[in-house]
Amino acid sequence: MAVLKILTIPDPVLNKPSENIADISSDIRKFARDMVETMRYHKSCVGIAAPQVGRNIRMVAVDVSLYPKPHPNNGELVLINPILKLSPEKTVGREGCLSIPDLTGNVSRSAAVEVRALNLEGNIIELNTSGFEAVVIQHEVDHLDGILFLDRVVSLKTDVFRRKQ
Repeated sequence: MAVLKILTIPDPVLNKPSENIADISSDIRKFARDMVETMRYHKSCVGIAAPQVGRNIRMVAVDVSLYPKPHPNNGELVLINPILKLSPEKTVGREGCLSIPDLTGNVSRSAAVEVRALNLEGNIIELNTSGFEAVVIQHEVDHLDGILFLDRVVSLKTDVFRRKQ
């Protein structure tokens, strides 16, 4: 396993939509393990998307159990070709991103999501989640569509902040 290099803005890979994964090969499974190791390597990181480490494929890794403040969660998730159904209820929270290391921002997201995806064995998984985990999943799936959290802030003038070092 390896810690992968994180791409940062303005790398054009971050703005490109990702391709579905047709075959969950040994290469994809190894890449997923590397993504999880990369996520765990970065302090307070709870999610990572394949485009952030240079591959435009539809895969994310999420584990909010790693966050210092406890939240209800499903543990470590690797989601392949995820599809989200968003609840109409909204929540606003501060988000950061390894690919935008110097900034955070207030983003409005759905408070709950239904997720349908493949796991690393190629089985369909479905889960319902809310709160922090739902927000993290939406943030990571946005990466698969070439969307960064800065694209979602209500106001670039009042809702973007320099990250405290």
